[in-house]
Amino acid sequence: MMLFKNLTKLENDALLKFPAYISLLAANGDGVLDEIEKNTAIKFSHTKTFSCEPILAEFYSEADKIFTKNITQLDKNLPKEKNQREIVLKRELFKLQRIVLKLGADYTLAMHRSMRSFRDHVSKAHHNIFVDFIFPLPMPGLSE
Repeated sequence: MMLFKNLTKLENDALLKFPAYISLLAANGDGVLDEIEKNTAIKFSHTKTFSCEPILAEFYSEADKIFTKNITQLDKNLPKEKNQREIVLKRELFKLQRIVLKLGADYTLAMHRSMRSFRDHVSKAHHNIFVDFIFPLPMPGLSE
């Protein structure tokens, strides 16, 4: 199924990997996608199918169907060294950004907000609720 008629099949397929690439970049703080981060990303991908902005509903419906496969395959194929991994991830995200821009300003803004939420959610996968209870105000190095 062609998600967007003005994109090629290759561009459509690449765009569906956007959440997986963002998740991998968010998890790259220590250079590894661990099981907690992966499971958090998978659950969030599913949640997005019913909690996203309406303009992104079709995108997330399709992306979620292949999210687990995408994140697993991309993680396997990425360089293992943290800095090299980050370079490749950013290069791919730059390419995806060019594809998203073809979809118009409203879609681009909605996609940016959504990918930011993906990044933030996955990057907090190891966040401890106990820290929030004891230290309700953000403390650099402890609660951030």
